[in-house]
Order: sequence, then structure tokens, then C-alpha cells
Amino acid sequence: MYEIWLMLNIVWETLLTAWPWVLLLLLAAAGLGLAALLRRGSGWRAAWPLALAGAVMVGGVAFVALPGLTLSSLGELKYWVDWLALAGLAGAFALVSLAVLWPLAALVKRSTP
Repeated sequence: MYEIWLMLNIVWETLLTAWPWVLLLLLAAAGLGLAALLRRGSGWRAAWPLALAGAVMVGGVAFVALPGLTLSSLGELKYWVDWLALAGLAGAFALVSLAVLWPLAALVKRSTP
């Protein structure tokens, strides 16, 4: 239980240091979503496969690249909590990219004939 609490504390402390960037990204995703919603006939359903494929790619790259960005490696992940933290971070990258890519793809799908 201590490891999970420690992991949540690290996530919270990281968010505290990066909150302006997180807020900017959330506002950008909300703005893109609002723009796609206000545009009549935007292709939300048609844009889903493209956005999902992009999010899966971002998550996969994040899963492989994040240990190297922290001056570590996949070989250093020995404990299940390490793997869970890495999967959670990669999943967070994928969800954030999905939140940006889906409305963006809906806007692009709508503008192309």
C-alpha cells in the first residue's frame, strides 16, 4: 500500500510543478472540442479510428521512451509498481493525445470533401 501512496504522491507533486502546462493543454483540448462541436456536421464518428490510432502510437512510444528520458531503462524496472507506474504514465500520455487528436481529426475530416 505504501508504494501506491508514494506513486500517487509523486504524480501529485509533478502536477504541482507543471500545472500551467497542464492547464494550457486542457484549455487547448477544450477549445478544439468546442470548435468541433460548434461546426455543423463535424465527423466525430469518422475521426475516432484516426484519433485512436494516434493515441495508441503515442502511448506505445511513451512506454518505450519514458525510462530513457528519466536516465533509466526498461531493464531497471524490477518491481510490479515500477511497471504499473510506467504503464500509467504511458496511458496518461495516450489519453491526453486522444483528447487533442479526436477533435482535431473531427475538424479535419469535416473540412475535407
